Amino acid sequence: MDDTLNVTYLTFGGHVDVDRYRYVYFVIMFTIYILIICSNSVIVYLIWVHPNLHEPMYIFIAALLINSVIFSTTIYPKLLIDFLSDKQIISHQACLVQFHMFYSLAGAEFLLLAAMAYDRYVSICKPLQYPTIMSKTTVSIFLVSAWLLPACQLVLPTAMSAKEKLCRFILNGVFCNNTIYKLQCVISQARFVRDMVILLNVALVPVLFILFTYTRIFVISYRSSKEVRKKAAQTCLPHLIVLINFSCLCAYDVIVVGLEADFPKTVRLIMALQIILYHPLFNPIMYGLKMKEIHKHLKRLFFPARIK
Repeated sequence: MDDTLNVTYLTFGGHVDVDRYRYVYFVIMFTIYILIICSNSVIVYLIWVHPNLHEPMYIFIAALLINSVIFSTTIYPKLLIDFLSDKQIISHQACLVQFHMFYSLAGAEFLLLAAMAYDRYVSICKPLQYPTIMSKTTVSIFLVSAWLLPACQLVLPTAMSAKEKLCRFILNGVFCNNTIYKLQCVISQARFVRDMVILLNVALVPVLFILFTYTRIFVISYRSSKEVRKKAAQTCLPHLIVLINFSCLCAYDVIVVGLEADFPKTVRLIMALQIILYHPLFNPIMYGLKMKEIHKHLKRLFFPARIK
């Protein structure tokens, strides 16, 4: 703690052999960060420039990919600086900002996936009403709500955490996630209940809604023609795979505080990095390969000579 400036500094204790492998870590993570930005941006660009992709489904995909870039940007720059620094430290205030951004954007991901599920439900189950229901106003409300609701709900716990007394100053991680609670002298029952309510609102309810929606889609598709079943599989499967992937990573992040003592330091590092490494790259690959229209434009962009 710096008494002169009244600033509390925290140390990241989750790094493994950073002194020995700092340049290896830096090159690998910098390369991945550039890949995340480029891969997500390319698909967003294609959706932006091609009028036939100006539909709610593709707009939500673009929003999801933009969310991935912002999500990565809240972690990677600080992580890269830490690899090249003698001390891996962060001020308590900056850590809380990173904590807030990390979970706000994770919550936005669930809400965007829920909006995508609703869009697919209307498209497949109510095709004649689709233009009316999924209007530009509806899409705009979904997008704004996806980013604002989690951010607003997390303002209170972040502000309350800033006032809590700290008894530890070493984080068992490489960025500020819920391990920040382990630094507090007392973890109140009220905080636990409050966090569970937020988790319910921004993660569990959207997931249950998505599962219910896709169940309805598959039931109706099964009773419909082969063409409807094919459309449902082509457009819904990528969303479900992305949901399952992200939910598993978030489930680990939620329970890591309670189980951190049971995991070796290297395992905790690898699992923590999966959330910021694997998923932001997984999204553009999944949508680029599995969404027919996006895949077609990708081939035209990178292999124009092969397209007749």
